[in-house]
Amino acid sequence: MKPRHTLLRVHCLRAMLALTLAAGASAGHAQLRMPSVNLPSASSIGGLDLNRPGQRATALASERALRAMPDPSTLRLDQVTKLLRRHRDVLEADPRGEPVVRREIVAWAVSPAALAAALADGLHLERTIGGDGDGDDINEPGLAALRTLVLRVPDGMETARVLALLRARDPDGVYDFNHIYTGSAAGRMDGAATVAKAIVVGLVAPPSRGGLRGGLRVGLVDSGVDTGHAAFHGARIVRWGCAGQPHPSAHGTAVAALMVGQSGRFRGGAPQADLYAADIYCDSPTGGSADKIAAALTWLAGEKVAVINLSLVGPANGALERIVGALQQRGHVLVAAVGNDGPAAPPLYPASYPGVVGVSAVDRNGRALPEAARGPQVMFAAPGNNMVSAALGAPPFRPVRGTSFAAPLVAALLSHSVTQPDKAQAAAAIAALAKQAVRANGATIISNETGYGIVGAALRVDPDRVDPDRVDAASIR
Repeated sequence: MKPRHTLLRVHCLRAMLALTLAAGASAGHAQLRMPSVNLPSASSIGGLDLNRPGQRATALASERALRAMPDPSTLRLDQVTKLLRRHRDVLEADPRGEPVVRREIVAWAVSPAALAAALADGLHLERTIGGDGDGDDINEPGLAALRTLVLRVPDGMETARVLALLRARDPDGVYDFNHIYTGSAAGRMDGAATVAKAIVVGLVAPPSRGGLRGGLRVGLVDSGVDTGHAAFHGARIVRWGCAGQPHPSAHGTAVAALMVGQSGRFRGGAPQADLYAADIYCDSPTGGSADKIAAALTWLAGEKVAVINLSLVGPANGALERIVGALQQRGHVLVAAVGNDGPAAPPLYPASYPGVVGVSAVDRNGRALPEAARGPQVMFAAPGNNMVSAALGAPPFRPVRGTSFAAPLVAALLSHSVTQPDKAQAAAAIAALAKQAVRANGATIISNETGYGIVGAALRVDPDRVDPDRVDAASIR
């Protein structure tokens, strides 16, 4: 499946790249913290209780501040520019202007002869996913179809030129850039981590196929989860990535809470489920790359986690597409946010790969968010605004917005029906959810805005339902 990029998108990204390279000559390097789309807001808005008459003036001021904030649909494009400017030592741009890991190529279904030829040309086999390798690699029988290679291009050779040569020499293999993927939130998320309280299993987890709380399990490919948050008290979280070191992130914590969290009036979609959480960012500027996603999916396949949520977006990638397809053939359900680049933007991935459950977001009135993507990749819509989720630091719950927070609700709902990787079970669960979906005005056709319809409306936790002292409106976009 080839990427469907418009000429406008090409020119836009190329223009940004030109500005990036011009500005980057004098720019210093800074540490990137995931999710990379979590940009500081233009202004800070204090916590509000709109039911208190004394705060009405503050509310009006906040509304004006919200209107002055940047369009959420531009956040990812802005972040692409900042990524390339700040991390030119480890990142570069592909011909479309998308960020990729510098001098790295991901390869799938490479024959021994093709690999030998590549190594003879000076390329280096950096790592293998699905075989012997470093601590984040997987070596388990039955995962041969997921085996992915990462090749390093030697100094003095252009990545794009080497990629073209590899494709021409080995048309049966799949070669692509090692693209970077970012979280699909539309609002600011930050804060400080807290002390762990959940039952956390580290990188080397004991084999558990039935779960500890009702037999349900659900997977997450995202940034790190703050397992010490009150929403995860007593939860079982099996953690993978970052060589076993925790790197709590606001994005991963909020998404995870919408899946398995429970605290007071807050409740995720499947609080009784065990969460298998893969951190693919680890506070690294090259975090969220295609090979890290492939490694996380391979781990989840080995753990036989049937339903997997990916609240991240990026360009089409040939190797990642094959990994996604291989998991679907094994009976896994992949749920992904469609992104917040706007209704006219080209499709984002992995949500736009065939068979992936693409999820858009709606507000409390069931209206699609104006920044949410539109198109045939949208299979369902779920709440993604006028809602709260777990946050780092204090207060522990804050408003969230974006398709990032709609997708985990759909994944949680599907996890109740798909308890093990099975194609028939997966198809039946998706069909059943489609029958439950609510469509606007009784429509019978599939919509480019909400797909089969809206699901999970009852899972939206309105800020008004949470103690105002525990909710911070500063992250609202």
